[in-house]
Order: sequence, then C-alpha cells, then structure tokens
Amino acid sequence: MNREEARAKARELVSRMSLEEMASQLRYDAPAIERLGIPAYNWWNEALHGVARAGTATVFPQAIGLAASFDEALLGEISSVIAEEGRAKYNAAVEEGDRDIYKGLTFWSPNINIFRDPRWGRGHETYGEDPFLTARLGVAFVKGLQGDGPYLKAAACAKHYAVHSGPEAIRHEFDARPSKKDLFETYLPAFEALVKEAKVEAVMGAYNRVNGAPANGSKELLVEILRESWGFEGHVVSDCWAIRDFHLHHHVTSTAPESAAMAIEAGCDVNCGNTYLHLLQAVQEGLVTKAQIATAAERLFTTRFMLGLFDEGCEFNQIPFEAIDSDAHADLALKAALESMVLLKNDGILPLNQAEIRSVAVIGPNANSVKPLEGNYHGTSSRYVSFLDGIRAALPAGVRLYFEPGSALKKEKSESLSQREHDRVSEAVAAARRADLSILILGLDETIEGEEGDSGDKHDLELPASQIALLQAVKATGKPFVTVVAAGSNLRVEDGNAILWAWYPGQAGGTALAKLLFGQVSPSGRLPLTFYRSADDLPDFADYSMQNRTYRYFGGEALYPFGYGLSYTRFGYANLSFDAAKGVARVTVKNLGERAGDEIVQLYLKDEISPFAPRNHSLRAFARVHLLPGESKAVELKLGPEAFELIDDEGRKVPGSGSYTLFIGGSQPDPLSLSLAGQSPLSLKIKQ
Repeated sequence: MNREEARAKARELVSRMSLEEMASQLRYDAPAIERLGIPAYNWWNEALHGVARAGTATVFPQAIGLAASFDEALLGEISSVIAEEGRAKYNAAVEEGDRDIYKGLTFWSPNINIFRDPRWGRGHETYGEDPFLTARLGVAFVKGLQGDGPYLKAAACAKHYAVHSGPEAIRHEFDARPSKKDLFETYLPAFEALVKEAKVEAVMGAYNRVNGAPANGSKELLVEILRESWGFEGHVVSDCWAIRDFHLHHHVTSTAPESAAMAIEAGCDVNCGNTYLHLLQAVQEGLVTKAQIATAAERLFTTRFMLGLFDEGCEFNQIPFEAIDSDAHADLALKAALESMVLLKNDGILPLNQAEIRSVAVIGPNANSVKPLEGNYHGTSSRYVSFLDGIRAALPAGVRLYFEPGSALKKEKSESLSQREHDRVSEAVAAARRADLSILILGLDETIEGEEGDSGDKHDLELPASQIALLQAVKATGKPFVTVVAAGSNLRVEDGNAILWAWYPGQAGGTALAKLLFGQVSPSGRLPLTFYRSADDLPDFADYSMQNRTYRYFGGEALYPFGYGLSYTRFGYANLSFDAAKGVARVTVKNLGERAGDEIVQLYLKDEISPFAPRNHSLRAFARVHLLPGESKAVELKLGPEAFELIDDEGRKVPGSGSYTLFIGGSQPDPLSLSLAGQSPLSLKIKQ
C-alpha cells in the first residue's frame, strides 16, 4: 500500500472520530476504539540490535560494534531479520490478545546521533563519530527494517533529533548550542539521509533544547527543516516524557496544556509520556485546534495502514512464531560479531597456536558473564556464549584452562582496593603464573556506561581501578598475555602483547572471540570513533562545537585513530585512478599475506583550498572486500556531487574549491594510522 492510499484511508477513518477519540490516539499507548473496529496499539518498541524487551530474540552486536564492521550489506541483513522476528512476535502477541508495550511494529531505532565525545554513556547505541559512516549504515538499517514491498515490514525511527549526545545527567534541561556550520555539517546529515534516501517512517525528538527551543517543540527542526526542506512524510514521536520537560525543566512553558500545544503546533504527532492527556484542556483554552489533532492522528493511522495492520491479506501476517531465534539468524549474529571486533595491537602472539598451548588462564570480570555480550536496549537470547565458554570450547582436549575473575566489574567508590579485591588479584596472578599465556577479558557493561537513570556517562577514559590493578599485576608476572576489552567506547588500554576490542558483541561473542584468537578468521573490524589518550585532550563535555573533536577536527595525537584496525594478513594497493566525469575512484587491492581476510577500503577527501573545509580529511566512501591469499580485486568507489560539497558558516551547502586530494587505503591518511597499520594510503590530486 503506497502512502497516498494509506493517507486516504487514514483521513477517512479519522473523520469518523470524535475529538476525544482523535486525541486518545496521540498517546503512545493508544486505546481501542471498538465502535470503529480499531484495536489498541502501543507505539513503543525497541530494536537497536535485535528485537528488545519482548522475550527471546536474536541478539546481534551492539550498534557501535555493527558500525565497526563498515558493512552496509550486513546492516541491511540484520535489520531485515529484526523485522522478521518482530513480525513473528507481533503476530503471536495478537493471537494471545497481547497489545502491550514492546509488542508493536513501530521500532524506535536506529540511534543516529553523532558520538562526538567518548564520555557519553549512550554512545555505544550509535554508529560512531562520523556523519558519513552513520548515514550509510543508518540508511541500510532502515531499508532492511522497512523492506521494499507494498507494506512496511516494520517502521523504523531515526532518533534522537537532534544534537543529542550528553551529558546524560542534565539532558532534560540542557540547551545544545551548535553553530549553524556544525549543525548542518555534523549533527543533521544522517537524519537527512534517512529521510530522503531511506524514507524512514518516524523521527523521534530529543530531550534537550537546540539553540533555545526544545527539540520536540522546535518549528525550525520539525517544520522548516524536517518537513519543508527534507520533505519528510512520516510521523514524529517525542522521546519519553520529553514534552513535560517543556514546563518542568526547560521552563519554556508554564503548564502541561501549554507544553502539549507547543509540541502539537511543531508537528510532534505521538507523545511517549502523558502530557497529551492535557490536549482536550489545551483545546478548551484555545491553544490547540481540532484540525491540528486530526492532522497528527491522520499521520499515525497512515503508518498503521502502511504496516497492513487493518489488512488481513498483508503478507507479513503469515510470518510464524518459529521464525524467532532460528539457526540462520544465529549464524548471522556470529558473522556480525566476527566482523565487528577490532585488533588494535599485535606483537605476533596472535593468532594463537593451539598445538603449542598446554595451559591458558582466562582472567577478568567480563570473562564469564552475559552482560558484556548484550549492550543496552537488548533482547534475550537462548544462545549466549560467554567469552570463557567460547575459549574453552575452542581448546584441544588435554589443554588446561584456569579461570579467575580477578576483580569486580563496577568502579569502586574508592580508588584504594579492599582486602577482597587484593585477594582476587592474587588469585588471578597465581593462575597467570601457571599458564603458558593469559587472556585478560576486561571492560565495562551497560551498568557502567549507559542512559541516565541507569549508569550514565563516564568521567574519564580509564578502566575501573580494580581492573587496572589486575592488569598491572598480570603484566608484572612477565608471562605473555592478550588483553580483550568488552566496552562500548574509548578506554585507554595500552598493555598486552595484543589488544582486541570486542565491544558488546551479542549472543555469539564468545564463539567469535575464540575464532579470532585462534586464527580461524582474521580480524577485520575498524574503529568507528577516535580513541583518545585522555579526556583532558577534549573540550568540555557540554561544548557542542566540533572544534578539536573527532578525526575530522582533532589536532592532537590519538591513542588509536578512526578507521584503524589490524589483520592477520597484509593488503597492498595499486593503480589508483579517478574518473571525474563519472565520479568513480578505482583501485586494485591485493592480499599480500598467507591468510584469507577482509579489507576495509576507505576513501577520504581533503579540500585543499576552501575555508569551509574541515581541518582534516573526511571519509567519503568505503567498501568491505574479501581476498584469498595472493588474490587481487579491482574496487570501484562512487562519489556523488554531495561528496565535494561543503557547509559554510551559515549552514548552507556550497561547492568545494575544485581542488582536492583523494586518499584510498586501509586506514585514514594521518601519520599515526600509517605508523600503526604499516601501510600508506595512495593519494591523488584531483579536480572536480
């Protein structure tokens, strides 16, 4: 059903409603209207990396891990699976008369905010710090989730619009004040792409204000930019209880009816919260018209008709409960975990030689736990494989495995360790001394970095104190060790013969880790954000200027740069050319090593003259290429006209200077990337 057909049906249905009935449908927990044959519908559902909070579902790597794959096709496959499992759950729930929260088909994902500061607790919900990478992966996710048939398979939601990335503690009162250049160059491009390219069905407003106006009540954001400039045709939903912030925290209104009126007037159609319970009072006070409420209701029922919720012939109604948690979906979760993990350091210890290992110590608070597999906004898997279980299953018979937690996970209130914490370290050291090598599995989970009300932001970029003590104690034994970190963001970790960043890798995390450690698969993930050495290298957390933030504007030396990651093989580049008429860059990539592997081909562009160009280069295209030993492939990367556009100080798109340097390689063309990766991207001066 196309939008025009759905809109006509919605308009006719809403025309038969009373004012009270219309208003009731603007709540996230919309009640049934039995006289019109309308069942209850709860708009609130989550699917960040799998169907969340609704029983068993396939749990994929957290979004930041998916971003590290640099794999658009993978994101589309995963989100299509999420929609399939979501439909299966919806169909089963309807059969049981269950129309409660987390059972609908309107998924409030993906989170395409820019991870501008590694202290932000929710950063692991995003696709990283780069607007181009975020846009490409976000478009792929939305297209996969919504499908391309006559009905929406599910409805995606681009959140949180806009300029939202902490601090969590003050998000209900905070006023983010980006420059016009930063707004349109960094914070809005991914939203624009999801609206124009992916036709995302919903957009969620953020909690914060943007240049003085609350995001859910901003006519500039919701009317002028979203609908008038970008042509958005779907519906807008508020973040949960964000509209009451208008009068309680932002103080831009005085009463709940005034807040409801401000949101409705700006085009916020459905309220996650309870402020729209005051809509009828707002009408009585002359703040809202019946026509405005009808418009919002029509948008919402347009979505419901496009989902086929009133059509028994909708093909998706036949997706059975058995589609959930299937073997094929589990295989995809493993593939995603393998592609997501990033090898940051390796002195040659990896891959481990199973034939030479007689004993191994697995140490760390994240080794034998499900929590570091999950991330936040997660479902529940029936197939969790912890890191410890994955390593144990991969070891040959007769190899001794020692396990010790070594420390608690949560950061202590005091930096001095308790006697019990000293004891844990001592127990771990005893195991490390007796093993041929140790695998330290450290990091965080959603109880340490997350949303306000859970754990919130990080104050620094260090491991918890007890984990630092553990790492140093194992290092002091002089025995070799590999450091594995499960975390959703940047931490300063430098010790280990090798360092592997696992993120929150989903249900198959343990299996994937073992396959990478023992060389069954070569690591291929790349960092979707800059790893800084210290929070002291960054501006104030509440400063939304992009100056000295992310790889495009950072002036210092990172610990590990955006786009960086090692492999067990080496890749060479040759024959770089650029066809200006077609906007196509071509390069030959060859696997120079003795192992098969995936290379992430990255294209960066630097405008050499324009005063509006970012300080450094910008990612403009990428591709994942699988190569057997000795194999070569010709890779083509398309650059549209927008790749050469810049944003001026007034936030307008302007042509570039016409004089550029184009770089192609397995990393960005900064000195640190070159020294760490050991290869130089090819460069070419071009005119366009």
